[in-house]
Amino acid sequence: MTSPDQPSSPTDPIRARRAQIAKWNHLATRVGYLLYAVAVVMFFVALTTDFSQGKVTIITTSMVIGSVLLAPAIVIGYAVKAAEKDDIARGL
Repeated sequence: MTSPDQPSSPTDPIRARRAQIAKWNHLATRVGYLLYAVAVVMFFVALTTDFSQGKVTIITTSMVIGSVLLAPAIVIGYAVKAAEKDDIARGL
């Protein structure tokens, strides 16, 4: 049960689905940026030591998977925010 201070969960199925998509989108964004950070750190580690095949594989894989996660996550994030803004403007 929710207290009067806490907002209740959305009862509209579209807004509930949008909230679920926003939650998964936030996770994908975090993981994508984390993979970019791994790639950057591994690049500087490889730069200071040696560019072994394993390090290059980690850098490349992190960049590719991070890009695959981030590209749609950024677009979906803007879409969810625009839909929420439109609902508020229309008084829904």
